[in-house]
Amino acid sequence: MDDNREPFFPPEVMTLIRQGRIFSGGIRHRDIVKKLLPESFEWIPITVPLENAFSCYKKIFTEKKEEAIVVFASGDPLFFGFANTVKRKLPDAEIRLYPAFNSLQTLAHRLVMPYDDMRTVSLTGRPWQEFDRALIEHAPKIGILTDREHTPATIAARMLEYGYSHYTMYIGEHLGNPEKERVRSMTPQEAVHSSFEHPNNLICNIESRPSSNNNYFGIPDEEFAHLDGRSRMITKAPIRLLTLQALELNHRHVFWDIGFCTGSVSIEARLQFPHLRVVSFEVRAEGEKLMATNSRRFGAPGITAVIGDFLQTDTGHFPRPDAVFIGGHGGHLKEMLAKIKETLQPGGCIVFNSVSADSKAAFLEGVQAAGMTQHPSIRIALNDYNPIEIMKATLS
Repeated sequence: MDDNREPFFPPEVMTLIRQGRIFSGGIRHRDIVKKLLPESFEWIPITVPLENAFSCYKKIFTEKKEEAIVVFASGDPLFFGFANTVKRKLPDAEIRLYPAFNSLQTLAHRLVMPYDDMRTVSLTGRPWQEFDRALIEHAPKIGILTDREHTPATIAARMLEYGYSHYTMYIGEHLGNPEKERVRSMTPQEAVHSSFEHPNNLICNIESRPSSNNNYFGIPDEEFAHLDGRSRMITKAPIRLLTLQALELNHRHVFWDIGFCTGSVSIEARLQFPHLRVVSFEVRAEGEKLMATNSRRFGAPGITAVIGDFLQTDTGHFPRPDAVFIGGHGGHLKEMLAKIKETLQPGGCIVFNSVSADSKAAFLEGVQAAGMTQHPSIRIALNDYNPIEIMKATLS
């Protein structure tokens, strides 16, 4: 159903409602359909936590196997909707669907905007990851489902923070409600200072390409903000790209960058492989500002920056990596390898750029002690810099 206070249901659905006894839905749904329900009805509220509703469902199915539950939901229940949750939590339940248009379809219809090329993203109770990916990939049209934290204003703020101001935002509020429905068009600069009523959603559409496009492949070293102005304290662009190649990030899911310094490897990985979840570690407190500056400069949202000694950091609440780059080790490379091995996913890899015979020996010893497989390395020399050996090991 939509948000219309005078809902229209086809005859088959009206028959199910008249013959039903047990109904379920959100508070808003109950308020809308109450006058259509039979006198002696039972209502199971769908509220957080959802376990409360599903415990009621399971009890009914256990005690009265032939009983049906009529569930009211917004839009298309298979589009980021409640039917997906039912299928997951009650896989044996028989489901019959009578969908309405989902809210993004409705908004596109109001705008007379074709939506077959639209990237859809749900921020309803979800993190920014897929929205960030759509921005990095410069998706020309992004349909976004919101919640009370991910509002059009906070979405606009994130777009502006990372330099994605070239979208026009079309916001729909109370779609389907004749009294409250409102559709507006505005720039992110306008949206960030506006207020919006819930429920709402939006479509971001590129009206024109930006004059400067951050589609880098090998970001020039001089464009980064550097640690205390020390331009040599960075993984140089050619080394950076060879390192990413060794990590095989095209089929990885979670990437850890240990000793990120300027953030160059993390940012390059985020831009080249937007599907990745990137967690970056740096012992120096200055790294936090550097990562913030550089990730915003190059339009790379979604990097989790962690400041502190990696060996002393509790990494249990971060997603387990299947690719790790060690950019700095502070003389504790073997200990670092042992810690990484404990959380690295099977088949995952570690890449290390050795600049001396001592660091090469330490990596080889650490890999052997961890029971990992050493791969052939790549040796490269750039200009007047010392040769670098790109070393790699994998976990069976």
